[in-house]
Amino acid sequence: MTVVISAGIRAVLFDLDGTLIDSAPDLGAAADQMRTDRGMPSLPIDAYRPMAGAGARGMLGVAFGMTPEHPDFLTYREEFFCNYEARMTRSTFLFDGVADLIGALERLGLQWGIVTNKSQRFTIPLVASMPVFSKAAAVVSGDTTPHAKPHPAPLLHAAQVMALAPDQCMYVGDDERDIVAGRAAGMPTVAATYGYLGSQSDTSQWGAQAHINSPLDLLQLLRTA
Repeated sequence: MTVVISAGIRAVLFDLDGTLIDSAPDLGAAADQMRTDRGMPSLPIDAYRPMAGAGARGMLGVAFGMTPEHPDFLTYREEFFCNYEARMTRSTFLFDGVADLIGALERLGLQWGIVTNKSQRFTIPLVASMPVFSKAAAVVSGDTTPHAKPHPAPLLHAAQVMALAPDQCMYVGDDERDIVAGRAAGMPTVAATYGYLGSQSDTSQWGAQAHINSPLDLLQLLRTA
């Protein structure tokens, strides 16, 4: 792990799924219900987990081999959304160490926030269901701005909400598009290799300035002024 983060950092922004929360069980179950409703055999959660960070596209790809170009994709996606909405807090949990990490950031006097590609339809109730997220200085969803990651707009919006320059914010995520978005926004970036796509990819090729193998590893990258 390379320590590169300077005392100029005033906030840490996080991706949500695969970085702060393990939502794979609920995402996978929502897609798997579609299989069993059609008389197809259930798949194990481990089949869904690697693609949980890709949302409906990833889950439908695993469950049905379906891509967004499929003529039924939008219909299947809405069915998946309804299934997920009905159960999205049932088996979703913080990754070990996340609550302690957030507490430590607050003790250091750092702001923190969430920037996810999840739509507000899911982000708002999910974040509200977890008390640890109540002090987030910014919560930006995939449809908060006209563009989702890997476009930098959501990250720039979060920085604006916190009244900070982009280079005063660090972005942490488990998907290459998180790192692409962070770099485009001018933020130091950290790859969460314990996350969904981080665990399945060569994260050294993403261009992140640092890598962490667990949430609490992030504290080793921070120096206070």
